[in-house]
Amino acid sequence: MISTDNISLLFTDRKLFDNVNIKFTPGNCYGIIGANGAGKSTFLKILSGELEPSSGEVHITPGERLAVLKQDHFHFDEFEVLETVIMGHTRLYAIMKEKDLLYAKADFSEEDGINAANLEAEYAELNGWEADSDAAAILTGLGIAKESHHILMKDLSGPEKVRVLLAQALFGKPDILLLDEPTNDLDIKSIRWLEEFLLNFENTVIVVSHDRHFLNKVCTHMVDIDFAKAQLYVGNYDFWYESSQLALQMAKDQNKKKEDKIKELQAFIARFSSNASKAKQATSRKKQLEKLTLDDIRPSSRRYPYVGFTPNREAGNDLLMVDGLSKTIDGQKVLDNISFMVNKGDKIALVGSDGLAKTTLFKILMGEMEADQGTFKWGVTTSQAYFPNDNSEFFNDLQLNLVDWLRQYSEEKAESFIRGFLGRMLFSRDEALKEARVLSGGEKVRCMLSKMMLSGANVLILDEPTNHLDLESITALNNGLIKFNGTVLFTSHDHQLVQTIANRIMEITPNGLIDRLTTYDEYLQQRDDFVV
Repeated sequence: MISTDNISLLFTDRKLFDNVNIKFTPGNCYGIIGANGAGKSTFLKILSGELEPSSGEVHITPGERLAVLKQDHFHFDEFEVLETVIMGHTRLYAIMKEKDLLYAKADFSEEDGINAANLEAEYAELNGWEADSDAAAILTGLGIAKESHHILMKDLSGPEKVRVLLAQALFGKPDILLLDEPTNDLDIKSIRWLEEFLLNFENTVIVVSHDRHFLNKVCTHMVDIDFAKAQLYVGNYDFWYESSQLALQMAKDQNKKKEDKIKELQAFIARFSSNASKAKQATSRKKQLEKLTLDDIRPSSRRYPYVGFTPNREAGNDLLMVDGLSKTIDGQKVLDNISFMVNKGDKIALVGSDGLAKTTLFKILMGEMEADQGTFKWGVTTSQAYFPNDNSEFFNDLQLNLVDWLRQYSEEKAESFIRGFLGRMLFSRDEALKEARVLSGGEKVRCMLSKMMLSGANVLILDEPTNHLDLESITALNNGLIKFNGTVLFTSHDHQLVQTIANRIMEITPNGLIDRLTTYDEYLQQRDDFVV
């Protein structure tokens, strides 16, 4: 078990945490949530001992092993991949090295024999004989092929290194597991493997993630960092979100009868009480939910941007015809004879592991790249707005503040009008005068979404729009795309975004284009049932 005792963290300009007391118990998975800058990753660093709080203490049950998803992608460059994973269990790895040194001695003494016997006993107790096979199984589950298990870490790509470091944290059944954004750079197959791993994990998991589907699938509790406090909620992310919205509604309607509010709370609890992330936690969680009172439901201080796309005109029935598109980049066949038709009202998600193929298709459709073969034709009534995977060209070397930056893309030039759009995306007052080139990744994405909203387009093309966004902005974008009555083609690693928006799934595979009129979950089930 791990717990905090009056943890506070003070900076010169503000208090990040104030007397945080929370207990994390075995068998549960805790999702840490909070607005950008609330201190989610910092809280994990305090729990791991990497960062000292201003006051208070972290307590870990003596003898329990804590594992952390490391962020230094170059630290293990000179080690083999499999060895790097096993290094996650420091005591087991130390025994392995000590054994090797003992058995390599030319003058092996009786005392060495006794030491070796003791090491062998501890080695067996720590499941050392299964270490290689256990580490290999985790690597394979996370998408690291067997032929890469014995190469040096420095020979892996950046995303592959992330997966190995995740495998390192998961290895050896730690008592407490701290994971900061573990789904980053994972494909859907690896994410699903990780979800199953954590659902079957019997010890304590504490995780920070922007993936709502992941939080809903694995978490039994949420820890909301807000107002410099950490409030513990029973349930997954959806439960926290709905309860915070219910609290806001109640706060706005103070004159409503308390009996009506209690009925609303009871109906809310009934909806969520049986929605268990872990089956073995269902009964206890239901009992905890049933004990909730009105006073336990608290509004959040979160600010949600407004994302809404309004077409200037309705598109006709002829949207887009793609016929035999092919493209080779640096000797690699990225697109091979791709043909499809887009219908009015389609919301198409391009899925699959080949990000280059999806980006290339979008660039060709937007006229930013020429196909080697094939044609495409947009309907005369269509207008397109594009969210590129890489937006750097829109911000680099531009000495413009946000008002002037957004004014470039608006027919209405009045500052009050432009500030209104920026305000919807949480750039208010002096923030609207920040230089565009110094924005964070998430701020740039919000600016690009504002640009698209101004366009009045009836076809939206979005290439990984949730990258760099916080949960609040992802939720706002998700809601905006659900309400949009035009046509959408998009890619995203956010499972919930794809599931709630797409009515058609397309995947570019080496064997051709798979095109299904279905939801994402149904498509994944079909892919499980029929190997393509």
